[in-house]
Amino acid sequence: MEGARGDAGALSPSPWVRRWAPRVAAGTVLDLACGGGRHARLFIGQGRQVVALDREAQDISGARFIQVDLEDGRPWPLPGECFQAIVVTNYLHRPLFPRLAEALAPGGLLIYETFMLGNERHGQPSNPDFLLRPGELLEAFRGLAILGFEEGSVTMPKPSVIQRLCAARAAKG
Repeated sequence: MEGARGDAGALSPSPWVRRWAPRVAAGTVLDLACGGGRHARLFIGQGRQVVALDREAQDISGARFIQVDLEDGRPWPLPGECFQAIVVTNYLHRPLFPRLAEALAPGGLLIYETFMLGNERHGQPSNPDFLLRPGELLEAFRGLAILGFEEGSVTMPKPSVIQRLCAARAAKG
């Protein structure tokens, strides 16, 4: 398995996602590897349309849910669709990085937060294949305008070593 989802554990939206959510313009939000849908529900509550993807069946009222394994080599399940925001938390599948950048609408935001090297001392995920390298999100999304970036240790919702990025695709103009 190329990618990995960490133990999300939390039922409330990530503070990182909540921080950037007000900057999402009207349009559709993609919640990639949505798990139980905590971020999908956040954006639905803000009146946004939401497409939620996960390999496990989910019941997220108000979202267009697609059950899909993003790591099985099948084509991208949303060809030609663009999103005003793409949210990814506690999930890493590096082959999707270019696809995510392409799927952002002009002016759209990528809000990404997942585990990085050093997290192995706190538990899962611990396989280095499933942990970002220092600065990896900055490098992977260098074609976008970086609005915020953090990496390092956190204590909430559990002790972890993470990397966070919020980046925007240039608006047409």
